[in-house]
Amino acid sequence: MPEQPSPVALIADDDEFFRLAVVAILTRSFHFAEVIETGSLDAAVDQLSRRGGDVTLALFDLAMPGMDGPGSLSAVREFFPCVKVAVVSASTERAKILTALEVGVHGYVPKGIGSAELTRAVGMILGGQIFVPASLAVLDGPGRPGAPETRPGAETGRPGRNLDLTPRQRDVLALLVEGRSNKEIARRLQLGEGTVKVHMAALLRSLGVQNRAAAAVVGARLLAE
Repeated sequence: MPEQPSPVALIADDDEFFRLAVVAILTRSFHFAEVIETGSLDAAVDQLSRRGGDVTLALFDLAMPGMDGPGSLSAVREFFPCVKVAVVSASTERAKILTALEVGVHGYVPKGIGSAELTRAVGMILGGQIFVPASLAVLDGPGRPGAPETRPGAETGRPGRNLDLTPRQRDVLALLVEGRSNKEIARRLQLGEGTVKVHMAALLRSLGVQNRAAAAVVGARLLAE
Protein backbone atom coordinates (compact mmCIF):
# COMPACT_ATOMS: atom_id res chain seq x y z
CA MET A 1 0.00 0.00 0.00
CA PRO A 2 1.30 3.51 -0.78
CA GLU A 3 2.33 5.49 2.25
CA GLN A 4 -0.16 8.15 3.33
CA PRO A 5 1.19 11.72 3.01
CA SER A 6 1.99 13.49 6.27
CA PRO A 7 -0.59 16.14 7.23
CA VAL A 8 0.38 19.73 6.52
CA ALA A 9 -1.24 22.91 7.88
CA LEU A 10 -0.79 26.59 7.09
CA ILE A 11 -1.00 29.61 9.41
CA ALA A 12 -1.18 33.03 7.73
CA ASP A 13 -0.67 35.82 10.26
CA ASP A 14 1.81 38.69 10.46
CA ASP A 15 2.11 38.27 14.26
CA GLU A 16 5.14 36.00 14.63
CA PHE A 17 4.47 35.18 18.28
CA PHE A 18 0.88 34.15 17.58
CA ARG A 19 2.09 31.94 14.73
CA LEU A 20 4.50 30.21 17.11
CA ALA A 21 1.66 29.50 19.54
CA VAL A 22 -0.55 28.08 16.79
CA VAL A 23 2.27 25.96 15.39
CA ALA A 24 2.77 24.43 18.85
CA ILE A 25 -0.93 23.55 19.11
CA LEU A 26 -1.11 22.07 15.62
CA THR A 27 2.00 19.92 16.01
CA ARG A 28 1.48 18.76 19.60
CA SER A 29 -2.28 18.32 19.74
CA PHE A 30 -3.06 17.36 16.13
CA HIS A 31 0.25 15.83 14.99
CA PHE A 32 0.73 17.91 11.87
CA ALA A 33 4.09 16.94 10.42
CA GLU A 34 4.59 20.44 9.02
CA VAL A 35 3.03 23.85 9.57
CA ILE A 36 3.75 26.44 6.87
CA GLU A 37 4.03 29.98 8.23
CA THR A 38 3.26 33.08 6.14
CA GLY A 39 2.67 36.72 6.98
CA SER A 40 0.45 37.84 4.10
CA LEU A 41 -2.47 36.65 2.01
CA ASP A 42 -0.38 36.58 -1.19
CA ALA A 43 2.27 34.41 0.43
CA ALA A 44 -0.39 32.07 1.80
CA VAL A 45 -2.05 31.64 -1.60
CA ASP A 46 1.36 31.09 -3.19
CA GLN A 47 2.15 28.33 -0.68
CA LEU A 48 -1.23 26.69 -1.23
CA SER A 49 -0.63 26.74 -5.00
CA ARG A 50 2.84 25.25 -4.64
CA ARG A 51 1.93 22.51 -2.17
CA GLY A 52 -1.02 21.18 -4.13
CA GLY A 53 -3.10 18.79 -2.07
CA ASP A 54 -0.66 18.52 0.85
CA VAL A 55 -2.34 21.23 2.95
CA THR A 56 -5.46 20.10 4.79
CA LEU A 57 -5.98 23.06 7.16
CA ALA A 58 -5.35 26.79 6.63
CA LEU A 59 -5.85 29.46 9.28
CA PHE A 60 -6.04 33.13 8.26
CA ASP A 61 -5.82 36.39 10.20
CA LEU A 62 -7.98 39.21 8.86
CA ALA A 63 -5.57 42.05 9.65
CA MET A 64 -2.46 41.00 7.71
CA PRO A 65 -1.10 42.46 4.46
CA GLY A 66 -3.17 41.67 1.39
CA MET A 67 -6.31 40.84 3.36
CA ASP A 68 -9.38 42.98 2.68
CA GLY A 69 -11.77 41.42 5.15
CA PRO A 70 -13.36 37.96 5.13
CA GLY A 71 -14.40 38.33 1.50
CA SER A 72 -10.76 37.91 0.50
CA LEU A 73 -11.06 34.24 1.41
CA SER A 74 -13.72 33.59 -1.24
CA ALA A 75 -11.09 32.82 -3.87
CA VAL A 76 -9.21 30.60 -1.43
CA ARG A 77 -12.34 28.49 -0.90
CA GLU A 78 -13.00 28.41 -4.65
CA PHE A 79 -9.54 27.33 -5.77
CA PHE A 80 -8.67 25.08 -2.81
CA PRO A 81 -11.97 23.35 -2.02
CA CYS A 82 -10.33 20.42 -0.20
CA VAL A 83 -8.61 22.67 2.36
CA LYS A 84 -10.43 23.39 5.61
CA VAL A 85 -10.19 27.18 5.90
CA ALA A 86 -10.79 29.09 9.13
CA VAL A 87 -10.40 32.67 10.34
CA VAL A 88 -8.41 33.32 13.51
CA SER A 89 -8.90 37.00 14.23
CA ALA A 90 -8.83 39.61 16.97
CA SER A 91 -12.07 41.01 15.56
CA THR A 92 -15.38 39.80 16.97
CA GLU A 93 -17.60 41.92 14.71
CA ARG A 94 -20.76 40.03 13.85
CA ALA A 95 -20.73 41.36 10.28
CA LYS A 96 -17.28 39.90 9.69
CA ILE A 97 -18.32 36.53 11.10
CA LEU A 98 -21.36 36.40 8.81
CA THR A 99 -19.31 37.43 5.77
CA ALA A 100 -16.72 34.75 6.54
CA LEU A 101 -19.41 32.08 6.84
CA GLU A 102 -21.07 33.26 3.65
CA VAL A 103 -17.86 32.69 1.66
CA GLY A 104 -17.66 29.18 3.07
CA VAL A 105 -15.02 29.17 5.80
CA HIS A 106 -15.14 26.28 8.26
CA GLY A 107 -14.82 28.38 11.38
CA TYR A 108 -14.31 31.81 12.92
CA VAL A 109 -12.06 31.72 15.99
CA PRO A 110 -11.41 34.87 18.08
CA LYS A 111 -7.78 35.17 19.15
CA GLY A 112 -8.70 36.01 22.73
CA ILE A 113 -10.33 32.69 23.59
CA GLY A 114 -7.18 31.09 25.00
CA SER A 115 -5.12 28.07 23.97
CA ALA A 116 -7.48 25.42 25.38
CA GLU A 117 -10.50 26.81 23.53
CA LEU A 118 -8.43 27.37 20.39
CA THR A 119 -7.41 23.71 20.52
CA ARG A 120 -11.05 22.67 20.89
CA ALA A 121 -12.05 24.92 17.99
CA VAL A 122 -9.41 23.44 15.69
CA GLY A 123 -10.50 19.95 16.70
CA MET A 124 -14.11 20.74 15.76
CA ILE A 125 -13.05 22.17 12.40
CA LEU A 126 -10.88 19.16 11.60
CA GLY A 127 -13.82 16.96 12.60
CA GLY A 128 -16.01 18.53 9.94
CA GLN A 129 -17.92 21.03 12.06
CA ILE A 130 -18.21 24.79 11.64
CA PHE A 131 -16.87 26.58 14.69
CA VAL A 132 -18.48 29.81 15.85
CA PRO A 133 -18.09 30.95 19.48
CA ALA A 134 -21.33 30.55 21.41
CA SER A 135 -21.21 34.13 22.64
CA LEU A 136 -21.37 35.27 19.03
CA ALA A 137 -23.39 32.48 17.46
CA VAL A 138 -26.44 33.12 19.59
CA LEU A 139 -26.82 36.75 18.56
CA ASP A 140 -30.17 37.21 16.82
CA GLY A 141 -29.41 40.74 15.79
CA PRO A 142 -26.77 43.42 16.36
CA GLY A 143 -26.14 43.80 20.05
CA ARG A 144 -28.81 41.34 21.17
CA PRO A 145 -27.29 38.54 23.22
CA GLY A 146 -29.05 35.21 23.23
CA ALA A 147 -28.52 32.15 25.37
CA PRO A 148 -25.23 31.50 27.15
CA GLU A 149 -23.02 28.63 26.00
CA THR A 150 -23.86 26.14 28.73
CA ARG A 151 -27.44 24.93 29.07
CA PRO A 152 -29.13 22.20 31.11
CA GLY A 153 -28.34 18.84 29.53
CA ALA A 154 -25.94 20.31 26.96
CA GLU A 155 -23.20 17.84 27.82
CA THR A 156 -25.41 14.82 27.28
CA GLY A 157 -27.52 15.96 24.32
CA ARG A 158 -30.63 15.87 26.54
CA PRO A 159 -31.84 19.47 26.84
CA GLY A 160 -33.55 20.56 30.01
CA ARG A 161 -37.08 21.84 29.93
CA ASN A 162 -35.85 25.39 30.51
CA LEU A 163 -33.45 25.40 27.55
CA ASP A 164 -33.44 29.05 26.47
CA LEU A 165 -33.49 29.38 22.69
CA THR A 166 -34.26 32.65 20.98
CA PRO A 167 -37.47 32.75 18.91
CA ARG A 168 -35.37 32.76 15.74
CA GLN A 169 -33.41 29.71 16.88
CA ARG A 170 -36.68 27.89 17.50
CA ASP A 171 -37.82 28.79 13.96
CA VAL A 172 -34.57 27.39 12.55
CA LEU A 173 -34.85 24.28 14.71
CA ALA A 174 -38.43 23.61 13.58
CA LEU A 175 -37.39 23.73 9.93
CA LEU A 176 -34.34 21.57 10.64
CA VAL A 177 -36.64 18.97 12.19
CA GLU A 178 -38.63 19.06 8.93
CA GLY A 179 -35.44 18.12 7.09
CA ARG A 180 -34.86 21.49 5.43
CA SER A 181 -31.41 22.47 4.15
CA ASN A 182 -29.71 25.72 5.17
CA LYS A 183 -30.66 27.22 1.83
CA GLU A 184 -34.31 26.26 2.29
CA ILE A 185 -34.32 27.57 5.87
CA ALA A 186 -32.82 30.87 4.70
CA ARG A 187 -35.48 31.21 2.02
CA ARG A 188 -38.36 30.34 4.36
CA LEU A 189 -37.20 32.74 7.10
CA GLN A 190 -35.93 35.43 4.69
CA LEU A 191 -32.42 35.24 6.14
CA GLY A 192 -28.98 35.03 4.61
CA GLU A 193 -27.42 31.56 4.53
CA GLY A 194 -24.59 32.92 6.67
CA THR A 195 -27.07 33.94 9.35
CA VAL A 196 -28.65 30.49 9.26
CA LYS A 197 -25.20 28.92 9.72
CA VAL A 198 -24.64 31.05 12.81
CA HIS A 199 -27.97 29.98 14.30
CA MET A 200 -27.26 26.36 13.38
CA ALA A 201 -23.90 26.47 15.16
CA ALA A 202 -25.62 27.94 18.21
CA LEU A 203 -28.27 25.20 18.16
CA LEU A 204 -25.70 22.39 18.01
CA ARG A 205 -23.93 23.87 21.02
CA SER A 206 -27.11 24.52 23.01
CA LEU A 207 -28.49 21.05 22.34
CA GLY A 208 -25.14 19.43 23.11
CA VAL A 209 -24.98 17.49 19.82
CA GLN A 210 -22.38 17.14 17.09
CA ASN A 211 -24.37 17.14 13.85
CA ARG A 212 -27.62 18.13 12.17
CA ALA A 213 -29.16 14.65 12.35
CA ALA A 214 -28.72 14.49 16.11
CA ALA A 215 -30.03 18.03 16.45
CA ALA A 216 -33.17 17.07 14.52
CA VAL A 217 -33.84 14.12 16.85
CA VAL A 218 -33.27 16.13 20.04
CA GLY A 219 -35.08 19.13 18.59
CA ALA A 220 -38.20 17.13 17.72
CA ARG A 221 -38.43 15.97 21.34
CA LEU A 222 -37.81 19.48 22.64
CA LEU A 223 -40.42 21.13 20.41
CA ALA A 224 -42.99 18.49 21.36
CA GLU A 225 -42.73 19.31 25.08
